[in-house]
Amino acid sequence: MPLHIETPLIESEPLSQASGRRIWLKLEALQPPGSFKIRGVGLACEFHVRQGKRRFISSSGGNAGIAAAYAGRHLSVPVVVVVPESTTERARGLIRQQGAELIVHGATWNEANALAQSMLGDEDAFVHPFDDPLLWQGHASLIDEVASTGVKPDAVVLSMGGGGLFCGVAEGLRRNGWNDVPVITAETVGADAFARSIAANERMTLDAITSIATSLGAKQVCEQAFLLAGQRPVHPVVVSDLAAVQACERFLDDHRILVEPACGASLALAYDKAEALQGFDNVLMVVCGGVTASVDLLRQWKANMEEPWNTLS
Repeated sequence: MPLHIETPLIESEPLSQASGRRIWLKLEALQPPGSFKIRGVGLACEFHVRQGKRRFISSSGGNAGIAAAYAGRHLSVPVVVVVPESTTERARGLIRQQGAELIVHGATWNEANALAQSMLGDEDAFVHPFDDPLLWQGHASLIDEVASTGVKPDAVVLSMGGGGLFCGVAEGLRRNGWNDVPVITAETVGADAFARSIAANERMTLDAITSIATSLGAKQVCEQAFLLAGQRPVHPVVVSDLAAVQACERFLDDHRILVEPACGASLALAYDKAEALQGFDNVLMVVCGGVTASVDLLRQWKANMEEPWNTLS
């Protein structure tokens, strides 16, 4: 039995009215650990158990570590999660709450990941937060669930970090015969490695992550994500941190679901009628979730921002 649940697909009246088109929401925020990550992480962890591995080691900005800790607890396998200093105290607490050992190391995920990799022994399995075909296979199940309802979107909107969700959605579209469906990727300024890579036509590495959306904080997207971008219709969009935070607030009012700014980046496209949505009448938005934020944190971030709301590019 999989560790993830089949999440609801709903038509959102508030986002449809705001965007001027039909918006469908795949509510991955309702997964038990709070994000889509458990789809791929759960599949990978079950695979590693069958291979005889006796400990999971993961690196994470927050949500993947929470998913790995959740999977380990349910599979009775000890878990070590290495996170960077930018990971919120809330996320750290949720990892510990699942019974995992937490190590904080480095300013960014890249440094945390290097330490996690160095800890691997023969009986350990490394659970990557985004760059693993097992993850992509698991994440693809969310598109399978959409297809089973009979709803075929004109476009899919998702938030882009290291590329795991994008690779999974691309796999889901492929195996359901939907290769013609474009993917619109949302990133925040300062965590926009994918958009920069597409513009430069080469995989770019950010000098630093300056966005508050630390769940999007991979300095470079995985190679598979960059390769897929050249094989299918993809439209990268970058929004401000403020746009993402305000979208989180509006979404909380509209649907009574709290998500983090990494997810708010996608929602902002609907709330602000992004140009990238033009020409699409039936849009699927992956509400990827994330539990690293709280209402108080959203208010603090918003209070510290002075840039204008309408900053889509």
